[in-house]
Amino acid sequence: MADASRIYLLPNLFTATNLFCGFLSIIRCIQARYSVQDTVLIHRYYQQAVWLIFCAGLSDMLDGRIARLKKKESLFGMEFDSICDMVSFGVAPALMVFLLILSPTEEFSFFRQVGWLFGFIYLLCAGIRLARFNVITSPLLPRDDPHPNYDFLGLPLPAAAGVVASFVLIINSYELNAFAIFLPPLMLFIAYLMVSNIRFPSFKKIDWNTRTRLSSFVVIIGILVTILWFHEIACAIVFWSYITYALVRHSRRKRMLRPNFYASKACRETENRGDEG
Repeated sequence: MADASRIYLLPNLFTATNLFCGFLSIIRCIQARYSVQDTVLIHRYYQQAVWLIFCAGLSDMLDGRIARLKKKESLFGMEFDSICDMVSFGVAPALMVFLLILSPTEEFSFFRQVGWLFGFIYLLCAGIRLARFNVITSPLLPRDDPHPNYDFLGLPLPAAAGVVASFVLIINSYELNAFAIFLPPLMLFIAYLMVSNIRFPSFKKIDWNTRTRLSSFVVIIGILVTILWFHEIACAIVFWSYITYALVRHSRRKRMLRPNFYASKACRETENRGDEG
């Protein structure tokens, strides 16, 4: 059982870095909103806000891995991590989208009036997602899930924020401000995925000792180089590929389970007829 009374320095230092990056991202979004006379500065602030969210995601990934590697997991760390995630991956993306759609263009006239509602729905689902995750992974409760450590139930909050942030990055990098109108519907879709029962891979089984084939290693290196070279588009492709993979896998599992469901239902009906006879 995790020790609630201990605060381990290294994992929680990365968690604090996550919070720091999220806080700076919020500041950059506010600064972008008030820099109405300088378009270049606005784009720069929003890009910095996006990369700060990505840095928060990297810190969030490292704190858990370091805690498991050093066997320094604690209930304090779990709760501290959830609070920081709510700021970096909940408040920061919601505020970013809300301030972006406050553009004075006619296309955003409707979203300017209800933009706060989209942001709140995203935040609400983010809070529900974190609360459900804390309950499922709590060492104080028995686990009925046969694979609790291999999959996330619902879209993880860092990935949800990454999808929104990567879309904002493309809009700012290529000056596609007209496409910002798709951000509110995108947030609703992401909010649904967060509270859904769709399983998303956690990649917790991958570590420094994980073996791979040469071809897979070459593909991974190629993907990393592509991300570094075409980072504006590559980030969005990576996050959307993650979601697409999970949705396709979920659909395949449902199709595989459907024949078993009807077969068991037919068996029960046969048994009931036999009992009646």
